[in-house]
Amino acid sequence: MFSRNIALSLRKWLVAPKRKPLVLLGARQVGKTHALNELSKHIKGQLHVFDFEETRSLHKLFAEDIDPKTLIKGLEFASGRAIDPKIDLVIFDEIQACPRALTSLKYFSENLPELSLASAGSLLGLTLPEDSFPVGKVDLMYMWPLTFEEFLGAINDERGSIALKEWNSRSEIPLSEIVHEHLWRQLKSYFVVGGMPAAINAYIQHTPQTLTAFESARAVQEQLITMYTADMAKHSGRVSAMHIGRIWTQLPQQLASTADSSAPKYQFSGVLPTARGYRSLAGAIDWLENAGLIIKAPIANQGSHPLAHFTKDNVFKLFCFDVGILGALSKLHPSAVLQYEYGTFKGYVAENFVAQELLSHGVKPVSWSEATAQVEFVMESHGNIIPIEVKSGWVTQAKSLKVFISKYGTKNAVILSANPQRIKTAKSGPARYLPLYIAGKLREIFP
Repeated sequence: MFSRNIALSLRKWLVAPKRKPLVLLGARQVGKTHALNELSKHIKGQLHVFDFEETRSLHKLFAEDIDPKTLIKGLEFASGRAIDPKIDLVIFDEIQACPRALTSLKYFSENLPELSLASAGSLLGLTLPEDSFPVGKVDLMYMWPLTFEEFLGAINDERGSIALKEWNSRSEIPLSEIVHEHLWRQLKSYFVVGGMPAAINAYIQHTPQTLTAFESARAVQEQLITMYTADMAKHSGRVSAMHIGRIWTQLPQQLASTADSSAPKYQFSGVLPTARGYRSLAGAIDWLENAGLIIKAPIANQGSHPLAHFTKDNVFKLFCFDVGILGALSKLHPSAVLQYEYGTFKGYVAENFVAQELLSHGVKPVSWSEATAQVEFVMESHGNIIPIEVKSGWVTQAKSLKVFISKYGTKNAVILSANPQRIKTAKSGPARYLPLYIAGKLREIFP
């Protein structure tokens, strides 16, 4: 499997003096279990994995007394191996399948804090009663699909990976044209393959950059979509699975509902015949967001700090959690993406990619719109608002960005495009011209 950026955060959790049991969240199949298993390389003792979906008999153990010492004895009997709380690592996998196991984390936190206990779960909060979650008694982390930088490492593109890692926004020398062309070609590959580990595995099992490799990745993505659709039917509860499914499958149409290649505000009309605004679809949208399948980006009506104060619950954009899955939902043929010949939809894919990269690096995607002007994303940095214009091609005219700069007097702005980096000059004003693949570095530029 692949090296993940979250590994460093997990190792920090492992050695933290006031560590609580960990709950690692994320959509299904993003690599949570593997990331936790990799932690065993950094412990002195043994790894113990208990899968609550695979081994249903474990549920009986948690159905009665959930005192940690009693549970440890039961787990030792079930596995046939002794557990040393001081040096071993215990993993509760698919913990959403056993609500009592999740509840027990509270008591592990209080009564056996020396035990390194980590858990992985999908659909948490959707499949469990509200009183199951041990609020305040666990450490939470969220895992997303592989970023573009992680993708380069996964496909063993050492040259591209090093070039991107070593890129520095303060350098007076931009990336060379040959490096830019290489990274741009790999970005188009990422647009097809995306960041789901299974899709990347399918891709690298064939000769890179061949149509067969990309089609193999697309086949896996279609299987994942089928699995997610089955989850909707199985776990939606009071929220209609039909509502959830329609919002999910209509993501491409929603993104492409305008002709200017910029993702529009979400339109509630037309999703369902019975839908009448946000209230009728709020539950279904929340379900998809909590399942990790969509990214909900609020639209601020002012470019002022704090941005959250200028947003409304019912005004937002929706993106897919993975750009490769978006391509599969859209029925985009890999060859069209690689040749960069799929019309205005290039703009929506580029914007979806930037939303993913921002979120994966700890930045909640927020858009901005006033009157007829709109900027794809805005982010806060030390009380300043940084507008981010996203261009999928080589034309970088940005009228709305000029409106934002003029109105709010921002000293920093970003235009992401297919062009190489342009060194900032007095003529360009506050705008930095950066290639799209640098999107994951924006938090480094504006901490």
